[in-house]
Amino acid sequence: MTRVAAIDCGTNSIRLLVADADPATGELAELDRRMTIVRLGQGVDRTGRLAPEALERTFAACREYAAVIKEHGAGHLRFVATSASRDAENRDEFVRGVRDILGVEPEVISGDQEAEFSFTGATRELAGHDRLPRPYLVVDIGGGSTEFVVGDDHVRAARSVDVGCVRMTERHLVADGRVTDPPSEERIAAMRADIEAALDLAERTVPLREARTLVGLAGSVTTVSAIAQELPAYDSSAIHHSRVPRERVREITEWLLRSTHAERAAVPSMHPGRVDVIAAGALVLLSIMDRIDAEEVVVSEHDILDGIAYHAASEAR
Repeated sequence: MTRVAAIDCGTNSIRLLVADADPATGELAELDRRMTIVRLGQGVDRTGRLAPEALERTFAACREYAAVIKEHGAGHLRFVATSASRDAENRDEFVRGVRDILGVEPEVISGDQEAEFSFTGATRELAGHDRLPRPYLVVDIGGGSTEFVVGDDHVRAARSVDVGCVRMTERHLVADGRVTDPPSEERIAAMRADIEAALDLAERTVPLREARTLVGLAGSVTTVSAIAQELPAYDSSAIHHSRVPRERVREITEWLLRSTHAERAAVPSMHPGRVDVIAAGALVLLSIMDRIDAEEVVVSEHDILDGIAYHAASEAR
């Protein structure tokens, strides 16, 4: 067994997984998994740059994670950075900071690479679920982008498009520096149109409608599942591989779009860092389900982070 660490730094959150991996099989025995909302993508869509305060929040999380990795004695670390750092003009400042703290160069990966990691992490466990028909459509709704991957055992087609919960919130739901509470019908309609245009773009290269099982990843999807189950607190074991019917997703999305900040914050399973962006993330999910006529979404807690760890294990061979 090889002890590996994987870090996924996205637009809204940064996450760490430390696991013992069998390099021959890629099987993971999880030792530590944690997530911190850092909102690295704050303002990137508008300014094209990573904000100083966003960088400092991210570096603070990196320092915490460095201590965890050292405590567990992980011998191999892979750090992957996604949408926000890929788009920013000052991403070199981000790269230097991560390297100084963790001793590794962050890989600012392409959207296609991001999609492949997500597919690996999400579907590796599903092979034994014969009741889930293939091909899978894996949808990873991040802060800045959404990845679409269709495949069976391997990726057949993938596409990353620039719609995510943070990007859509900042583009459509913010007025005078604050999230509108609740947004007007005009703002919601504009956001829907933006999402639909992105789905049109994704369909040019990914056969979304050929999928027979929709697998949803990342915080927007897992939070919708937690709300659907009316969990008294966020519970990964209850959320992982749960199934949420489309009409339940619609009910939740409509409520989130009509709700106030205080009402969303009062949801016991809601992470404070998702309160202002969850409505946009839920609308992305619902739009996808409507587009492909999916009756339900299978929710996975295993995603790009697990895919990164699988690849780290294979590199350690």
